[in-house]
Amino acid sequence: MKSFGYQKVFTLEEAFRLLDQYPDKARILAGGTDLLVKMRHSILSPELLIDIKEIPGLDEIRYDPAAGLQIGALASIHKLETSAVIKEKYGVIAQAAGSLASFQVRTRATLGGNLCNVSPHGDMAPCLLSLGAKVKIAGKKEDRLVPLEEFFVGPGITDLRPGEILAAVQLPLPLPFTGCTYIKHTIRKAMDLAVVGVAVALSADSERVKCREVKIALGAVGPIPLRAKRAENRLRGQKLDDFSISEVSRIASEEVQPISDIRASGEYRREMVRVITERALKQAQGALS
Repeated sequence: MKSFGYQKVFTLEEAFRLLDQYPDKARILAGGTDLLVKMRHSILSPELLIDIKEIPGLDEIRYDPAAGLQIGALASIHKLETSAVIKEKYGVIAQAAGSLASFQVRTRATLGGNLCNVSPHGDMAPCLLSLGAKVKIAGKKEDRLVPLEEFFVGPGITDLRPGEILAAVQLPLPLPFTGCTYIKHTIRKAMDLAVVGVAVALSADSERVKCREVKIALGAVGPIPLRAKRAENRLRGQKLDDFSISEVSRIASEEVQPISDIRASGEYRREMVRVITERALKQAQGALS
């Protein structure tokens, strides 16, 4: 690992000033669980690490019954896993957080760092995509609110502009009669990257017979986490029966372009998208509330 400078900051203004001083040569340090690994393997070689962990408010979780949920970018994955309000109102987030890596990593890793890493295998992105999340991006002159699916540009590449910092994730209130789930398929039972990850947020009509709204988000089957939009469009307004769910799951499997690697072949991943999407839709249907 090459030598580098380190500076702890206590306000966003301090961080912006340092980013201006080191254009393209500074990196934001939050939990560091991804960044330091990349530095150790010389994938990244920043001249300066800007430690933002002490900036007040960036780790807060705030729920508004009229507006929804806001999660600060510095909230740890463990905090998401154990938060009472997240478990009650957005349980799929706690479910996904609990599946990420080891306990030690979850206590250190942050939501913002996890999203900015843009790993195709990430666990948090699919569940947040299924919930219609937006990211709040802080800038020196102005803030931006960007849909999460537009934030992911490519593996390890985000929509962050020079000098900007991911500040929070915002989620709308779930619709009535909504069920959510996240299913992570791995080779090992614990501490493994997803071979396929599927998150579903399914909303039904008041009789719980037809699909009112659905979001199906997939991980580890493309260069970035993605929504299966053709499958979603096929299910909206349709009766929630075995035939529709099976057909939608097949369409979802046709929307992905998975690679073959040491964990699984592309063909296996595509078939698992079909199988797990069907399973996730049925689980979400069973969880309608």
